[in-house]
Amino acid sequence: MSTPSAPSHVLDIQGLRITLPGTARPVLDGVDLTVAAGETVALVGESGSGKTLTSRSALRLLPPGAVTEGAVRVHGDDVLTMDAARLRALRTGTAAMVFQDPRAALNPLRRIGDFLTEGVRTTHRADATARATELLDAVGLDATVLRKYPGQVSGGMLQRVMIAAALMGDPALLLADEPTTALDVTTQAEVVALLVRLRERFGTGLLFVTHDLDLAAAISDRVYVMYAGRIAEHGPAEALFARPRHPYTAALLASTPRLETAGARLKAIDGQPPDLRTPLNGCAFAARCPLATEACDQEAPAPRSAPGAPDHLAACHHSDRLEGSTADV
Repeated sequence: MSTPSAPSHVLDIQGLRITLPGTARPVLDGVDLTVAAGETVALVGESGSGKTLTSRSALRLLPPGAVTEGAVRVHGDDVLTMDAARLRALRTGTAAMVFQDPRAALNPLRRIGDFLTEGVRTTHRADATARATELLDAVGLDATVLRKYPGQVSGGMLQRVMIAAALMGDPALLLADEPTTALDVTTQAEVVALLVRLRERFGTGLLFVTHDLDLAAAISDRVYVMYAGRIAEHGPAEALFARPRHPYTAALLASTPRLETAGARLKAIDGQPPDLRTPLNGCAFAARCPLATEACDQEAPAPRSAPGAPDHLAACHHSDRLEGSTADV
């Protein structure tokens, strides 16, 4: 009798739709996304595009009243259908999240050591303090931090504590939701380098949510570009940033500051994302797209691969009109 093979992805989201009360269309609309073990995948897009909700779906941290369709599998188990006991085990072991603001996640009246060890103590881990000390060392902090309160350490140190906390249960999947936004530039670089080293050391799959395209290009193996709750484009990081196949991706890249264009006026993407209270039949980006035609308003485009690059897909009727340049978008 053959042994079933292990799931090929630590995170496998297929056809995910999430609808909230008071909306006329899904907040997430048919999202497909995968993360393999030891891989860093970046999820980028404007604020409100659905990045955070997508990442939180992997832990079933959903808003009240959310109605879901599709599947969100972590190590082969569907998070959307598992019972409370399995969900608790998932959140304390298989998957973990590093949130944007570490101070919002810690109780200022409790010591950092209590915060780090509380979760694993509930699973009867006897060496919780030793494990916390080991992970603090891995993120560049010493054991004296265990006795301190959150208000006694810097924001950069707290974010390192949050990363150590996320690793306490030996997760196969690490979800990082804008983990460097609240930090200064130097500390941002240190935290990102730390995440990359830890991924390599522990073989953890990393989903990195960010609006910083340069950061996504620097650390990720693959990139998903999200707009209005849909995946506009995805593919290998190098190919996607060098030869964007969706007008939205090209516009984002054109609006990114560059040293070679210092002093020049930044390009902006005209218009606003579609309102969730309005039904949407065609392409979500059509109203803001310089390539849009009548077909774009009538039919949502299916993802299509680039010529000679089956793993680089864009959901655009006119992706063949982009020549990899952002100059005219």
